Amino acid sequence: MSDLKPWQHISSRYLHEEKWFKFRADTVQKGNGDTMEPYYVLEYSNWVNVLPVTTDGKVILVKQYRYALGTFSIELPGGIMDAHETNPLEAARRELLEETGYSCNEIIQTGIVATNPATQNNRLFCYLATGCTLTHNISLDENEELEVLLVTTDELIHMLRNNEIIQSLHVSSIFYGLQAMGKI
Repeated sequence: MSDLKPWQHISSRYLHEEKWFKFRADTVQKGNGDTMEPYYVLEYSNWVNVLPVTTDGKVILVKQYRYALGTFSIELPGGIMDAHETNPLEAARRELLEETGYSCNEIIQTGIVATNPATQNNRLFCYLATGCTLTHNISLDENEELEVLLVTTDELIHMLRNNEIIQSLHVSSIFYGLQAMGKI
Protein backbone atom coordinates (compact mmCIF):
# COMPACT_ATOMS: atom_id res chain seq x y z
CA MET A 1 0.00 0.00 0.00
CA SER A 2 1.34 3.39 -0.97
CA ASP A 3 1.89 6.25 1.47
CA LEU A 4 1.77 8.82 -1.33
CA LYS A 5 -0.76 11.61 -0.88
CA PRO A 6 -1.99 14.15 -3.43
CA TRP A 7 -0.72 17.70 -3.28
CA GLN A 8 -3.12 20.41 -2.15
CA HIS A 9 -3.60 23.74 -3.93
CA ILE A 10 -3.24 26.75 -1.61
CA SER A 11 -3.19 29.72 -3.97
CA SER A 12 -2.40 30.90 -7.50
CA ARG A 13 -1.25 34.08 -9.18
CA TYR A 14 -1.13 34.59 -12.91
CA LEU A 15 2.18 35.80 -14.27
CA HIS A 16 1.17 35.99 -17.93
CA GLU A 17 -2.01 35.46 -19.96
CA GLU A 18 -2.25 35.05 -23.74
CA LYS A 19 -4.85 33.78 -26.17
CA TRP A 20 -3.29 30.29 -26.31
CA PHE A 21 -1.98 29.84 -22.77
CA LYS A 22 -1.73 31.17 -19.24
CA PHE A 23 1.31 30.96 -16.97
CA ARG A 24 0.75 30.85 -13.22
CA ALA A 25 2.69 30.44 -9.99
CA ASP A 26 0.98 28.28 -7.37
CA THR A 27 1.59 27.69 -3.73
CA VAL A 28 1.00 24.01 -2.92
CA GLN A 29 1.22 21.73 0.05
CA LYS A 30 3.00 18.54 -0.97
CA GLY A 31 1.81 15.12 0.17
CA ASN A 32 4.43 15.08 2.93
CA GLY A 33 3.07 18.35 4.35
CA ASP A 34 5.85 20.65 3.10
CA THR A 35 4.85 23.84 1.30
CA MET A 36 6.30 24.58 -2.12
CA GLU A 37 6.22 27.94 -3.83
CA PRO A 38 6.30 28.85 -6.54
CA TYR A 39 5.16 25.81 -8.47
CA TYR A 40 4.82 26.90 -12.09
CA VAL A 41 1.92 25.70 -14.22
CA LEU A 42 1.17 26.34 -17.89
CA GLU A 43 -2.55 26.31 -18.65
CA TYR A 44 -3.43 25.21 -22.19
CA SER A 45 -6.64 24.14 -23.85
CA ASN A 46 -6.96 20.48 -24.69
CA TRP A 47 -5.54 19.29 -28.01
CA VAL A 48 -6.56 16.72 -30.61
CA ASN A 49 -4.56 14.64 -33.10
CA VAL A 50 -5.96 12.49 -35.89
CA LEU A 51 -4.35 9.51 -37.64
CA PRO A 52 -6.35 9.69 -40.89
CA VAL A 53 -6.44 6.85 -43.41
CA THR A 54 -7.84 7.30 -46.92
CA THR A 55 -10.22 4.90 -48.64
CA ASP A 56 -7.23 3.45 -50.52
CA GLY A 57 -5.21 2.90 -47.32
CA LYS A 58 -2.88 5.92 -47.38
CA VAL A 59 -2.06 7.78 -44.16
CA ILE A 60 -2.44 11.56 -44.30
CA LEU A 61 0.36 13.53 -42.63
CA VAL A 62 1.29 17.19 -42.55
CA LYS A 63 4.73 18.79 -42.73
CA GLN A 64 5.33 22.20 -41.21
CA TYR A 65 8.13 24.35 -39.87
CA ARG A 66 8.43 24.40 -36.08
CA TYR A 67 10.22 27.58 -35.12
CA ALA A 68 11.11 26.72 -31.50
CA LEU A 69 13.03 23.63 -32.60
CA GLY A 70 14.23 25.26 -35.81
CA THR A 71 13.24 22.39 -38.07
CA PHE A 72 10.51 20.99 -40.29
CA SER A 73 8.31 18.48 -38.51
CA ILE A 74 6.18 15.69 -39.95
CA GLU A 75 3.04 15.39 -37.89
CA LEU A 76 -0.59 14.35 -37.82
CA PRO A 77 -3.38 16.79 -38.53
CA GLY A 78 -4.53 18.24 -35.25
CA GLY A 79 -4.39 21.17 -32.92
CA ILE A 80 -5.95 23.06 -30.10
CA MET A 81 -9.60 22.78 -29.19
CA ASP A 82 -11.25 26.16 -29.72
CA ALA A 83 -12.65 27.87 -26.60
CA HIS A 84 -16.27 27.07 -27.57
CA GLU A 85 -15.56 23.39 -28.31
CA THR A 86 -16.48 20.85 -25.64
CA ASN A 87 -16.40 17.70 -27.78
CA PRO A 88 -12.87 16.57 -28.74
CA LEU A 89 -14.25 14.33 -31.50
CA GLU A 90 -15.82 17.30 -33.28
CA ALA A 91 -12.59 19.28 -32.85
CA ALA A 92 -10.70 16.35 -34.41
CA ARG A 93 -13.05 16.33 -37.42
CA ARG A 94 -12.64 20.10 -37.78
CA GLU A 95 -8.83 19.97 -37.61
CA LEU A 96 -8.69 17.13 -40.14
CA LEU A 97 -10.86 19.06 -42.59
CA GLU A 98 -9.11 22.42 -42.08
CA GLU A 99 -5.53 21.15 -42.36
CA THR A 100 -5.97 18.53 -45.09
CA GLY A 101 -9.31 19.06 -46.84
CA TYR A 102 -10.23 15.44 -46.04
CA SER A 103 -13.46 14.22 -44.44
CA CYS A 104 -13.85 10.77 -42.89
CA ASN A 105 -16.52 8.07 -42.80
CA GLU A 106 -15.62 6.92 -39.29
CA ILE A 107 -13.63 8.38 -36.43
CA ILE A 108 -12.85 6.71 -33.10
CA GLN A 109 -10.94 7.81 -30.03
CA THR A 110 -7.84 5.67 -29.55
CA GLY A 111 -6.24 7.26 -26.49
CA ILE A 112 -5.88 10.18 -24.13
CA VAL A 113 -2.40 11.44 -23.26
CA ALA A 114 -1.26 13.97 -20.66
CA THR A 115 0.92 16.40 -22.58
CA ASN A 116 3.29 17.10 -19.66
CA PRO A 117 1.55 16.55 -16.30
CA ALA A 118 4.44 18.01 -14.31
CA THR A 119 3.85 21.54 -15.62
CA GLN A 120 0.84 21.53 -17.98
CA ASN A 121 -2.83 21.06 -17.19
CA ASN A 122 -4.15 19.82 -20.55
CA ARG A 123 -4.72 16.57 -22.36
CA LEU A 124 -4.35 15.32 -25.92
CA PHE A 125 -7.20 13.30 -27.39
CA CYS A 126 -6.02 10.80 -30.04
CA TYR A 127 -8.23 9.67 -32.92
CA LEU A 128 -8.19 7.26 -35.84
CA ALA A 129 -10.19 8.44 -38.86
CA THR A 130 -10.91 5.96 -41.64
CA GLY A 131 -12.54 6.17 -45.04
CA CYS A 132 -11.05 9.60 -45.63
CA THR A 133 -11.72 11.34 -48.94
CA LEU A 134 -10.71 14.76 -50.22
CA THR A 135 -13.86 16.91 -50.02
CA HIS A 136 -12.74 20.50 -49.43
CA ASN A 137 -9.92 22.95 -49.95
CA ILE A 138 -7.48 23.37 -47.07
CA SER A 139 -8.50 26.19 -44.69
CA LEU A 140 -5.51 27.04 -42.50
CA ASP A 141 -5.33 29.36 -39.50
CA GLU A 142 -3.49 32.64 -40.07
CA ASN A 143 -0.20 31.30 -38.66
CA GLU A 144 -0.27 27.87 -40.30
CA GLU A 145 1.81 26.89 -43.31
CA LEU A 146 1.87 23.21 -44.11
CA GLU A 147 2.19 20.58 -46.78
CA VAL A 148 -0.03 17.48 -46.92
CA LEU A 149 1.77 14.14 -47.37
CA LEU A 150 0.27 10.74 -48.22
CA VAL A 151 2.21 7.63 -47.14
CA THR A 152 1.54 3.92 -46.76
CA THR A 153 1.29 2.36 -43.33
CA ASP A 154 4.62 0.63 -43.93
CA GLU A 155 6.20 3.98 -44.85
CA LEU A 156 4.75 5.51 -41.67
CA ILE A 157 6.27 2.76 -39.52
CA HIS A 158 9.58 3.20 -41.34
CA MET A 159 9.44 6.96 -40.64
CA LEU A 160 8.90 6.27 -36.92
CA ARG A 161 11.80 3.81 -36.77
CA ASN A 162 14.10 6.35 -38.46
CA ASN A 163 13.10 9.24 -36.18
CA GLU A 164 11.57 11.16 -39.07
CA ILE A 165 8.57 11.89 -36.82
CA ILE A 166 9.89 13.37 -33.58
CA GLN A 167 6.99 15.25 -32.01
CA SER A 168 6.23 13.06 -29.00
CA LEU A 169 2.49 13.71 -28.87
CA HIS A 170 2.17 12.76 -32.52
CA VAL A 171 4.25 9.62 -31.99
CA SER A 172 1.88 8.65 -29.15
CA SER A 173 -1.17 9.28 -31.33
CA ILE A 174 0.32 7.24 -34.17
CA PHE A 175 1.05 4.37 -31.77
CA TYR A 176 -2.55 4.33 -30.52
CA GLY A 177 -3.89 4.57 -34.08
CA LEU A 178 -1.69 1.76 -35.39
CA GLN A 179 -2.69 -0.33 -32.40
CA ALA A 180 -6.38 0.25 -33.14
CA MET A 181 -5.74 -0.76 -36.77
CA GLY A 182 -4.08 -4.00 -35.63
CA LYS A 183 -0.76 -2.97 -37.21
CA ILE A 184 1.23 -3.30 -33.98
